[in-house]
Amino acid sequence: MFWNRSSKEPGPGRIPGHAREENTSSEPIDVSTSAPTPFGRRDVGLAPDGGTPIGAALFTPASASRRERKVAAKVAAQVKAEHRRALMQQQREELVALRAERRAAQYLPARGEPGPCALRTYLPLRVKPHRATTEVLSGAYPFLAEAGLGSEGVLVGHDSWSGAAFVFDPWVLYSKGVLTNPNILLAGIIGRGKSSLAKSLATRSIAFGRKVYVPGDPKGEWTVVSRAVGGAAIELGGGLSARLNPLDEGPRPSSMTDAEWIAVTRQRRRSLVGALTESALGRELAAVEHSALDAALETAVRENSVPILPHVVQALFDPRSAVLGSSLEQLARDGREVGHALTRVVSGDLAGLFDGPSTVRFDPSLPMISLDLSRISGSDSLISMVMTCASSWMEAALTDPNAGQRWVIYDEAWRLLAQPALLARMQSQWKLSRALGIANMMVIHRLSDLDAVGDAGSEARGLALGLLADCSTKIIYAQESGEATKTGTSLGLSTTEVAQLPDLERGEGLWRLGERAFVVRHILTPTELACFDTNQRMIGDA
Repeated sequence: MFWNRSSKEPGPGRIPGHAREENTSSEPIDVSTSAPTPFGRRDVGLAPDGGTPIGAALFTPASASRRERKVAAKVAAQVKAEHRRALMQQQREELVALRAERRAAQYLPARGEPGPCALRTYLPLRVKPHRATTEVLSGAYPFLAEAGLGSEGVLVGHDSWSGAAFVFDPWVLYSKGVLTNPNILLAGIIGRGKSSLAKSLATRSIAFGRKVYVPGDPKGEWTVVSRAVGGAAIELGGGLSARLNPLDEGPRPSSMTDAEWIAVTRQRRRSLVGALTESALGRELAAVEHSALDAALETAVRENSVPILPHVVQALFDPRSAVLGSSLEQLARDGREVGHALTRVVSGDLAGLFDGPSTVRFDPSLPMISLDLSRISGSDSLISMVMTCASSWMEAALTDPNAGQRWVIYDEAWRLLAQPALLARMQSQWKLSRALGIANMMVIHRLSDLDAVGDAGSEARGLALGLLADCSTKIIYAQESGEATKTGTSLGLSTTEVAQLPDLERGEGLWRLGERAFVVRHILTPTELACFDTNQRMIGDA
């Protein structure tokens, strides 16, 4: 229902019977006071600054007239403008305060101070070089100077990054907590100097009272080295008089009781014949074959003062005493294939090497002893078994923890890595390195040699990777570009270290000791170069 304004008729938003007084003057309404509003009530509140009332400015009832709405809209616009001006003023004040704080600070912004001559120019920076000794520079720029590994141990060469001398000793670093074990992995392609490094570390350690043992030298490279330092080289091969018995007891530690010594010797012998058999058969032994082998070994030890491998083979084919669950006939049947596998070691191409009592004596007083296997030819699996028998004979002489600190160097270790059974035995020996004071060094060509050890994720591959994990020191010489990535993945190298591998020069290697890395250039004396360097021996004086 609508009425005309002049006739007091109801209009939009007006209730009939509720007439009100109209403001017909042309003067604006003052809404900044606390007087009644044009809507017949007082304001509900004022703005925070005490200015325009919030209620009058932002609230327009439905009963307001058109003029009242215009006034209210104008007041609302004024309130918004005042609020906007207040915010802008506040932001300006904060910006001024921030600039004042920055000017008071004693540092340069990341992009330099704005304005002329603010350390920015289109020309490259040219600074006059300053020369000083490394001693001075290490104090002036400590963040550029590598602390190194100290000065205790063998001088290897110099750090290619800092130019400082590089000294290494696994026993010293282990005692300081730098290394968790003294074992070393040395890998590098042929002709880059890894063999020279192994020989240099070994011979230079002799001056510090250390002894060196090479349980298997397939190329005969250590023979001249052993004799040059006053040691001995035991040469094995057809037509030679030297014979080794891998079942020898070895020297007994004075701290062991009779029962302990019998148990240790039995375990070592059982580990050897088991590994040899599995390697020859190319598979794991069945449960009945384990029983037959244990019975044959017990018979050989019981009936002979010096048991040898032929005694074990004979007891496998002709058992003397039954065991629980198997008769003599069953033992002979179960051990027949095992006996034929071990026959390969004591006859045929290897006849005269491991089929009798030892004809040479292990002299622990010598500074170096090596076993020269260069005259033995055959397949890789056969050479691996020969290396295992030879190393077992030498390792029996290393069980005395009071014999001092010793190097045991496995040259051409890739042959052992290819045989899972021999690898498991080798890993168990490395677990004892700290207790016996031994630093094992494994020399291989490349990490892809592990591809021959079972499938990815297999137990055999896990054994090989576990052997690498037991090496706190990893020395990597030059690798091909395709091999560098695999090496980095296997050893946990950083991308920077992986990129360095193909560019390493001859005699230069990446040393990884725990989380620390060094690029070390190996330095040889003229005498060492003539004795160690196989390349030099190949090219002569050229």
